[in-house]
Amino acid sequence: MATASAAGLRVEDAIVINDSNRIAVRLLPADVLARVSYELDQADAAFELEVARRLTETDGPVGTLDRRVEPRVHLHGGFAVTLWTYYESLPSEIASPAYAAALLRLHAGMRQVEMPAPHFTDRVAEARSLLGDRARTPALGGADRELLSTTLESVTASIASRGADEQLLHGEPHPGNLLHTQTEPLFVDLGTAVHGPVEFDIAHAPEGTAAHYTSVDEGLLQECRILMLAMITTWRWDRDDQLPNGRQLATEWLTQMRAELDRHGLDPSP
Repeated sequence: MATASAAGLRVEDAIVINDSNRIAVRLLPADVLARVSYELDQADAAFELEVARRLTETDGPVGTLDRRVEPRVHLHGGFAVTLWTYYESLPSEIASPAYAAALLRLHAGMRQVEMPAPHFTDRVAEARSLLGDRARTPALGGADRELLSTTLESVTASIASRGADEQLLHGEPHPGNLLHTQTEPLFVDLGTAVHGPVEFDIAHAPEGTAAHYTSVDEGLLQECRILMLAMITTWRWDRDDQLPNGRQLATEWLTQMRAELDRHGLDPSP
């Protein structure tokens, strides 16, 4: 509230919209969305801000920064704050064709953006590092730890060996990061952007999305789905993870990953 007020916005009340690893707060009556993280994470906040700014220039379907204030990371009391346009989200689900159309537009816009961004393998390396640090993942059993580690290693190597075309991606375009607004679906949480094959993004989307792409490599998509499940399962075992029901989700996703490995006859051994 102090940050938005200092930026010239009228703020009298705050409503927490999301409380997990990053806090999102709706500020009224200015009706601005504040995304709040620790000051130590200001580089990540700045990266997300720059991705959003670049994609807005391409008319991509993304949540925009609040145009009434300077587009920058505001530091206050040990926190990093960015100020965004608030969108009222409709309660209904986004139909598969509309979801796919939004993702296609996003990818088209991202192909026009040239900027430094991590490679998807950098994200995998972060997950493997987490698995290797038992102090950060004390509740994860040995057998599950080994399965996740070998899956991340072997599937990443297989994906890299395919030599697929790569571009800037959202990184996690799952339904939780797509707002169903009154005008159109809009992707948010752009700080996960990476370079990689489009199949990596499609793996996060609902079933049926791939059918709307003209040149999807089905084998690559299957591997990306398994890699995605291994990564998001690993994040949930971080002792500092704040996602609600994170451990329950980790168990469910690990079961799904095993099923995918069995269904496609993939051996996770490196």
